[in-house]
Formats: sequence, C-alpha cells, structure tokens
Amino acid sequence: MKVCRKKLAIAMIDKNYNITTLSNIANISRNTISAIKSGKSCSGDTALKLAKALEVPVQDLIEE
Repeated sequence: MKVCRKKLAIAMIDKNYNITTLSNIANISRNTISAIKSGKSCSGDTALKLAKALEVPVQDLIEE
C-alpha cells in the first residue's frame, strides 16, 4: 500500500507530531515511518495504524 508522502506530512503537521511522537503513538518503528516518508510502500496494517494515530481516515493518507 502506498501512503502519500505529502498527505502524511500534512497530517503530521496538523497534529504537531514529529516522527518520534508518531512512532510512539502508532506503535510503529521510526525507521518504518522514515521509509514511508521517503516513498516506500507499507502494509495495510501499518497504514491503518498511522491513520488511527493521526485521527484521519486511512483513505486520506493513501496515494491516488
């Protein structure tokens, strides 16, 4: 699953989260979040965890 880097960055800014904060809340490693922000794909489960931590629908993070 491909998370849109821009949408993820905007959601993180809206919540005032840095990678470490998001990592702790979503229970995802910082390396995984950094990889996603660099354009790597992730599992659906990881995308769901990110969306839940950022309090947005997962569809708002998925690349179109």
